[in-house]
Amino acid sequence: MMVYKLIPVLYTAEIQQTIDFYVQKLGFACTAYQPAWGWASMQLDQAELMISLPNQHFPFAKPIFTGSFYFLTDKVALLWNRAIAQQLQICYPLEEFEYGMKEFAIYDNNGYILQFGQPLTLSQSASI
Repeated sequence: MMVYKLIPVLYTAEIQQTIDFYVQKLGFACTAYQPAWGWASMQLDQAELMISLPNQHFPFAKPIFTGSFYFLTDKVALLWNRAIAQQLQICYPLEEFEYGMKEFAIYDNNGYILQFGQPLTLSQSASI
C-alpha cells in the first residue's frame, strides 16, 4: 500500500462563492462540481484541492484552520502580480527568506491562508 497524494478539503458555507474566488481570482479550474452533494474539485496546474459544504458529523460555525496551505511554484512573481491585480487580501507581501524561498501569502474568501513559494534558486533565474 502507498499513500500517493494529499488533497486538502476546505469547508465553506458559501460553496459557489468559493469556487468563483478560486477560478476568477487565482486561475484554478473547477474540474468537478456536485451541487447535490455539496463539493467541488479544483486544480491549478498540478495542485488540487476540494471545496465542500461542512461535514454534518461535527459542528461548523465558520471556516477554521490553524495552519496555511502552501503551494510550491516556479512562477511566484506571476502569481504575486495576479494577487495584486485582483486586489486580494494580503497576509504578507512577496519576500525573499533566509531559508531559501521567495514567497507571499493571501487570504481566500473564507479566511484560509494560502502561501505561494518558489525556491530562490529558481526565482533568481526567472524574470520578476
